[in-house]
Amino acid sequence: MAVVVRGSQLARLLGQWHALPGRRRNPDYAALAGAIRGLLADGRLALGVRLPAERELAEALRVSRTTVTAAYRSLRETGHLTSRRGAGSWTTLPSGHQVASSGLWTADTDLDMIDLGYAALAAPPELVPAARAAAEDLPRYLQHAGYFPTGLAELRSAIAQTYTRRGLTTSPEQIMVTSGTQHALDLVLRLLLPPGATVLVESPTYPNALAALAARRARIATHGLATTGDGGGWDAELLLGAIRQDRPRLAYLIPEFQNPTGYLMSTELRERVVAAAHASGTDLVVDESFVDLPLDGTVVPPPTALFDRHSRVISIGGMSKPYWGGLRIGWVRASAPLVQRLAALRVGVDMAGPVLDQLVGVHLLAAADTIVPARLAQLAAQRDALLAELAAALPEWRVTVPHGGVTLWAELDGPISSALARAAEEAGVRLAPGPRFGIDGTLERFLRLPFTLPVPVLTDAVRRIAAVRYDLDRTSRRQWREPAMIA
Repeated sequence: MAVVVRGSQLARLLGQWHALPGRRRNPDYAALAGAIRGLLADGRLALGVRLPAERELAEALRVSRTTVTAAYRSLRETGHLTSRRGAGSWTTLPSGHQVASSGLWTADTDLDMIDLGYAALAAPPELVPAARAAAEDLPRYLQHAGYFPTGLAELRSAIAQTYTRRGLTTSPEQIMVTSGTQHALDLVLRLLLPPGATVLVESPTYPNALAALAARRARIATHGLATTGDGGGWDAELLLGAIRQDRPRLAYLIPEFQNPTGYLMSTELRERVVAAAHASGTDLVVDESFVDLPLDGTVVPPPTALFDRHSRVISIGGMSKPYWGGLRIGWVRASAPLVQRLAALRVGVDMAGPVLDQLVGVHLLAAADTIVPARLAQLAAQRDALLAELAAALPEWRVTVPHGGVTLWAELDGPISSALARAAEEAGVRLAPGPRFGIDGTLERFLRLPFTLPVPVLTDAVRRIAAVRYDLDRTSRRQWREPAMIA
């Protein structure tokens, strides 16, 4: 049965779909169809979702039914919508399109698209030698069936050592290897989150985490981050108050170079969050995807789990950001009994991870002292180049310099993020608009920009974005200068 989106829900997602003066040259039905296509393209509307009836959506948007009828007809003509009399209309993947590496839709012919929808580096040069060395190690495992639900012992040991070096004594029995960080999160949610339970997340936050929570039918409560200025980040009292008052079943946090804002949680707040979670009966799922990527000599606080005395903190991480996303190596660090429960659950999901990939991971971790410093130098240079180009081409945008991670979180000169993403797509740049990182269509004043591509590509991308930005609205922009609201 298809998921049904109500008219009021779709209206919130659409936001100011026809509010840009520069867009009023188009008929309302075309603007509405374009806005819905934008929601489909950036993942806020999934495949197979049944859209509201024409009359219901017209009432929610306060437009004529004729406008909605024409918009739906346009979506059917482009292959984004399929309708059947008596059954309704549901979203479909247009012919000639596929799901891109970022999880978003893309045309098969978009080979020259600059994709800023994902935030990951290309593989390091050390990957091929590591793969060759792993192939030489493989015969040691060929006499075995090849199923290791918790992961290879030598990889678990190597991951445990990384935690111990960070000051958190960890044994291999506390590590479970997964097929990436997203897989780790999914398994944890399957085990610990009953359908309909409350989960506290930051706003903005990682879109695929929101998707995983939605799949579990979680009730999502948000803690809004202050996302601009030197004082941006977590409001300690509001965050702790949300945990104490809402008493969520889980809280999902990204304390190291938060995705997408790049903020780093203080040591003091980590300790207080763990104490509040224990008092409220809340399990903390701490995403450490970016912990290995501090820039500018930034000192990373100790792991959040260091302050855990009651097995309330489940840490998840992976090799995608510092090494390579194509490797699909992630992990869970938790108490040994919880790791065994996760392994038992995993057997019914995907049995185990690939042995050869895990052996590659062992060799890459052994070369971390060579690989990671080179990655940090590369990221710092690309970040600085992106900041300089934004300052020159889009001086009205506000960007806080992140001291780690792989993304910039830019405050735009108006609530135009989705409209800008649609226009940029036509100019050959794929963007991840701010509302992807929140719920119910908020964060239209923000845009995530990763600095993981080479400097010439980033420079070209910003110049294309600037061109379409100034084409969106050549009239006065003073009307967009209201204070930003973060839900």
